[in-house]
Amino acid sequence: MFTGIIETSGIVKKIVSSETNLDITISSNITRELKIDQSVAHNGVCLTVVDIDHDEYTVTAIDETLKKTNLNTLKIDDNINLERAMKLGDRLDGHIVQGHVDQVGICTNIENENGSWLFSFEYDKNLGNLTIEKGSITIDGTSLTVIDSGENTFSVAIIPYTYEHTRFNQYKIDTKVNLEFDVLGKYVKKISQYNN
Repeated sequence: MFTGIIETSGIVKKIVSSETNLDITISSNITRELKIDQSVAHNGVCLTVVDIDHDEYTVTAIDETLKKTNLNTLKIDDNINLERAMKLGDRLDGHIVQGHVDQVGICTNIENENGSWLFSFEYDKNLGNLTIEKGSITIDGTSLTVIDSGENTFSVAIIPYTYEHTRFNQYKIDTKVNLEFDVLGKYVKKISQYNN
């Protein structure tokens, strides 16, 4: 379980194909605090630490994960958003985030709002996901509040701190992002489908 508050970033150092999986090695300032078998969210994708070597650690993304996320587009020296799992008893500063990406979305517009930014995104509506006005959406692991919710579009407002400390400052039009939709909205939708 995560909060969607990005703790730090990492830099991709090595990517190795292993059959249909990718072993991704990352350098980060939290590496020395990690342990093997620990869950860490990488651009919002919960992955298990399988190896640690000084300030670098390795995680494995399986084929199913690669099909549903943007991890298959990573390149050496790419920045990646990182968040360790919540500790029981900590404050929940963000939203409830599972680290289970629902699908990939595309950045469609970026507006500088003189002190903040408005980012717009589009996603494939055929996968059955939806946004809720003022509900949460997790973009590459960053939990945010939805504005301008449409049938398969939405926008988020980004403050300077988030812009400077996450991957948002690297987004361009057509950047692929990982989306995890509001967990409560997903449950309500599922229940309503069974009651119809």
